Amino acid sequence: MDLNYQQHIPEDFADDAKVWVYQSSRLFSMSEAFDIEDILTNFISNWKSHGAPVKGYGNLFFGQFIVLMADESAAKVGGCSTDSSIHAIQEIEKLLKVDLFNRQNLAFIVNDKIQILPLSQLNYALENNFLQPNSIYFNNLVATKKMLLNDWLIPLKNSWLKTRINLTTTG
Repeated sequence: MDLNYQQHIPEDFADDAKVWVYQSSRLFSMSEAFDIEDILTNFISNWKSHGAPVKGYGNLFFGQFIVLMADESAAKVGGCSTDSSIHAIQEIEKLLKVDLFNRQNLAFIVNDKIQILPLSQLNYALENNFLQPNSIYFNNLVATKKMLLNDWLIPLKNSWLKTRINLTTTG
């Protein structure tokens, strides 16, 4: 699995550009990916904040993660413009019958594939060697471009989840 997603992040966005990551409950098909691309392109081209165009970016990564980014160097992104982005994501949810807002589902790379695991099963997965402390975790809580580039895919043991896992039984 090619994890070099950074090459697809726009270089001309500020490091502190706002980022939102939406994880799908399943992998999208190719035709669904094209539908998502159309919705995101339309949304980004019309995204406004207090009447001013938002310098925005949207893309589907790994066939399962929608990333939105707003560079506030030209126009600050307020509540209404953030709400409009949520409506675009909800449109995708309804159209494709997926869940994009469930933060209890965690994504990891296991055997070169993305695996979704409920938070409630995290320690069970570690105890049974489905996951390791070094397993790559999709940290969807990244909030800026810089964080997206450096902290989106990180070892489980380096994530916010480290306080919820028992590393003594996992080695």
